Amino acid sequence: MNVMNLFSLKGKVALLTGGAGLYGRQIGEALAEAGAKVHIASRSLDKLQTVAEGFRSKGLDVNALELDLADEESMRMTVKRIIETDGRLDILVNNAVTRSATNGWAHPLEEFDKSLHINASAMFFLTNLVAEEMKKHGSGSIINIGSMMGLVGVEMANYEGTDMNPNPSPIYFYEKGGMVNFTRWAASVLGPHNIRVNCINPGGYCPPDSPQPGAFIRNYSARTQLGRMANDTDLKGIIVLLASEASAYITGANIPVDGGYTAK
Repeated sequence: MNVMNLFSLKGKVALLTGGAGLYGRQIGEALAEAGAKVHIASRSLDKLQTVAEGFRSKGLDVNALELDLADEESMRMTVKRIIETDGRLDILVNNAVTRSATNGWAHPLEEFDKSLHINASAMFFLTNLVAEEMKKHGSGSIINIGSMMGLVGVEMANYEGTDMNPNPSPIYFYEKGGMVNFTRWAASVLGPHNIRVNCINPGGYCPPDSPQPGAFIRNYSARTQLGRMANDTDLKGIIVLLASEASAYITGANIPVDGGYTAK
């Protein structure tokens, strides 16, 4: 097979949780540009519909679905709906995240539990639902969207000269660090079914109209080896690689996409 054909997602069906924010838009766009039918799913259906319509205006096959990761039945119905319309699910991207208990360490248990329910328990549940469908076809690719914050401790020097993050919380670091080993675990149990599980750990994202303080952008950029924060296309290549047959022998991998932040 020609090497470029290995990157094609033509005929594949993908479920992307989230899809309207931060990295979600470029992930959805990358999958669709490579040929996949992409279902973007979250609670904010109106916002997702607008995003999906924008993609469809470019000739991309993107559909918006309502998905509440706090609700088991909602997860079941979303997967069921995709199978009913498309007959299969080849790619799952666990991208959605909730932010709770983010300011400081001293939170009531229920605040930490709320975050863990979405960012950990729901991810376990949905991944298993989709994996059961993938097993029927003997193949699949699951991509977890982690963070370089799951690979390192907090770097307070990034916030010097700003009023950002004066009282850091452990929850996001804990959840994204746990995603790293969940990726290895899931790759171990799903490998016999030819289902691959990998994790991308992006660095800080700076959109063109970023509201982030200039001091933070400078501090963070200097901490990377490439001297900049991530942009609107930096995840597209790695997403297509891991979703496609170009990575047929890659599983259980945790890949930093952070401009060299974690290599310093």
